[in-house]
Amino acid sequence: MKNNRRSFIKNLGIVGATAAVIPSSFAAEAKEVNLLNRAAKSSTNKVLKIALIGAGGMGVADTNTALKHENIELVAVCDLYDGRLEDAKKRWGSSLFLTKDYKEVLNRSDIDAVIIGTPDFWHKKMSVDALNAGKHVYCEKPMVHSVEEGNDIIKAWKKSGKIYMVGSQGMSSLGNEKARELLAAGAIGTLNYAEGFWARNSALGAWQYPIPKDASTQTVDWEKYTSISKDMPFDPLRFFRWRNYLDYGTGMAGDLFVHLFSSLHFITNSYGPNKIAATGGLRHWDDGREVPDVLLGMFDYPDTKQHPAFNLSLRCNFVDGTSGSTFLKLVGSKGSMDIAWDSLTLKRNAGGGSDDPFLAEKAKENSGRPDRKKLVPPLETVYRAEDGYKGAHYDHFANFFMAIRENGSVAQDPAFGFRAAAPALLCNESYKKNEFINWDPEKMKLG
Repeated sequence: MKNNRRSFIKNLGIVGATAAVIPSSFAAEAKEVNLLNRAAKSSTNKVLKIALIGAGGMGVADTNTALKHENIELVAVCDLYDGRLEDAKKRWGSSLFLTKDYKEVLNRSDIDAVIIGTPDFWHKKMSVDALNAGKHVYCEKPMVHSVEEGNDIIKAWKKSGKIYMVGSQGMSSLGNEKARELLAAGAIGTLNYAEGFWARNSALGAWQYPIPKDASTQTVDWEKYTSISKDMPFDPLRFFRWRNYLDYGTGMAGDLFVHLFSSLHFITNSYGPNKIAATGGLRHWDDGREVPDVLLGMFDYPDTKQHPAFNLSLRCNFVDGTSGSTFLKLVGSKGSMDIAWDSLTLKRNAGGGSDDPFLAEKAKENSGRPDRKKLVPPLETVYRAEDGYKGAHYDHFANFFMAIRENGSVAQDPAFGFRAAAPALLCNESYKKNEFINWDPEKMKLG
């Protein structure tokens, strides 16, 4: 396992995953702050020419982040809405090649890699077509719209010899890397439980995106949009707010649970759960959407060579009055970790004390001097990113570009991406059928 971890970090292109060396006690003193940093390196700085397919909110954010890296040139943008193509020209330059046909992008010999930022239901077809065209691919999460699509992308990726990175960017964070290191070192003992939470409380956060005033069949290529889905009359909500509809999106689970699965699987080396259940409901945003705005998931992770058996609970709430919360917590027999993208808090049990009066009396029975004071280890150690940290999104693209330039590999390849996407998508199946779903995470097929 240590050799696997060492190989992983090498492939990821990280020289210094953390600045602080883990002390044997896992904490020098209570609430000491240790700095996390990274120094990536590449032996070549070849100019890479990229194209964006799908210039909505996430596609634009991805492209802006990609262009922060040296020697990255955007040459083409594809989208089905005129307004986004015009915005692309204003944002990135009038010399861009603009089109509504993504195959025109793939036919260009001067493009090294594409960013796929389209609605989920186009991910598989565009990914396979791009790989077959000899392009490296950065595809937004979830990698697939249905579990049945996963192996088609994996097969095309292996045949192509190209780099394929799934865009669940938080996976590349300093916080996750430190959590992986601490877990392997035994900082929280034996893992037995994990939980994750994603909360929002706004119209935008709940996917009620603005609808352009000029939205029509004259400005949107609706026919092309629905060409691989159900044929229906033009509906701007299904184009601009596609996440609310299962023909195009994957609900809260595919959009947000998948981030938490990606981070958890990275930290634990896990292939995923073998038993999945979900419940929830539409509690507030009753706007015609087909997906819940509160979703709870429960998952059994089996005992494997990578980790012991443990349980996971995930929650997503778009009506959360506290708003804006997201976290991943790992709990073990000796402590726990609260993990964010730019920080981590390690908490340790201070000698097993309890406020349970029965346990306190039983403890006295095993001591000749129950009143004697003990050495108390520190309870909490905080790790945070150094000033100037550019963030997980930047680092995710750094890993992608480094792998292309050095003919390397990435952690979030199609096999990893599918193993994170499948249990998320199966939450939707469990919710719909009101039953447990069995999944084989190693063979990547329904149990």
